[in-house]
Amino acid sequence: MSRPKVLIPIALGTNRDADLADAFRLAGADPETVPIADLRNGVRQMADYQILAVPGGFSYGDALGAGRLLGLDLIGWFGDQLRDAVAAGKPIFGVCNGFQALVRTGLLPGDSGTASTLAENESERFECRWVTLNPSPASVWTAELTEPLRCPVAHGEGQFVSGNLQGLTERDGVVLRYSSGGYPNNPNGSAGDVAGVTDATGMILGLMPHPENHVHSWQDPLRGRTPGGNCLPLFQAGVRAA
Repeated sequence: MSRPKVLIPIALGTNRDADLADAFRLAGADPETVPIADLRNGVRQMADYQILAVPGGFSYGDALGAGRLLGLDLIGWFGDQLRDAVAAGKPIFGVCNGFQALVRTGLLPGDSGTASTLAENESERFECRWVTLNPSPASVWTAELTEPLRCPVAHGEGQFVSGNLQGLTERDGVVLRYSSGGYPNNPNGSAGDVAGVTDATGMILGLMPHPENHVHSWQDPLRGRTPGGNCLPLFQAGVRAA
């Protein structure tokens, strides 16, 4: 069986693409990091890939808001290909800055008339710490997860704000939540402890924490001395869905 190809687009300021590529490679896929300019000029096209994964970092220095310019790039230069990928049921993944960009494109949460954004952390500072995530099976990415996940966060604008959080919750659109207890377990103050959301199809996942930084056991500083598991099964599920 051939390994699915993963498109990882990068822009100036993207800095977590190598980590994301490592996670997908370990999960059984063939990732390729592609400059956004190559998408603009047609050197690479989404039709050549089975998965789209938008990495973290500080694309364009977070000018005009975190993920905004990368989101405009994706929808402006790449919009038709994105819509074709969604229509074809291809898995799409966005982490941290990539999640912010997917929200800016409107792909997440994807509910008509529901405006969402990632706002400044409630603490008003950059948060870098390990967190525990409780999964829900409503996305293909999380459907096979049987225990909480542990991974780090690293963001200054990660507070998920939705115009209809109740509606999103009722359709099982919130598929990853920070463990209860408020700050620092919930590092950014998102209402409902929202850490990751999916669209109505369950094929698109976006989250602020970095599961790509806990796909090897040695990456966890506590190494099993606290509840929460390795995040590799999340990537394996996405690869199998492709």
